[in-house]
Amino acid sequence: MNIKKVVVGFLEENCYIVEKNNECIIIDPGDDPNKIVNNITLKPIAILITHRHFDHIGALEYISNKYNIPIYEYSNLKEGNLGIGKFNIEVIYTPGHTDDSVTYYFKDDQIMFTGDFLFKGSIGRTDLETGNMKKMQKSISKIKKYYDIIKVYPGHNDNTTIGYEKVCNIYFKEEL
Repeated sequence: MNIKKVVVGFLEENCYIVEKNNECIIIDPGDDPNKIVNNITLKPIAILITHRHFDHIGALEYISNKYNIPIYEYSNLKEGNLGIGKFNIEVIYTPGHTDDSVTYYFKDDQIMFTGDFLFKGSIGRTDLETGNMKKMQKSISKIKKYYDIIKVYPGHNDNTTIGYEKVCNIYFKEEL
């Protein structure tokens, strides 16, 4: 599997293009649709949305219409396994930043896409719209159970691992 990170928009949101077996999935097409399209070299088969904040969906309609591919998000997904093409994905509800926050765990490759739920050394804000710290704490407890080696690709800034967050992220150390 190959992952391309395309930083888009004035909030520098991370859009990801996940490639495998001549197909790709686009995660959070936030802005700059032409920049995203220019990085797509394989056949797009789906779009995954981690949550519906404007900086994560600004180019969604354009990309969806251009490739005529389905959009997967909280409103049309259930927690559990999801197969898209050759991609084996676990859908994990991770509310806290927003009520519709979803984390996508690509099991075969030990990779997670967390949107604004989890950042390197931090978490997404819980004081906006439907944010909620109690829900965030429950989501963190859920994610703490995953393997330390899992690579985490957040909605902004640098990548991390579950293991790094267990050691360095203050929110992972708080008792619930």
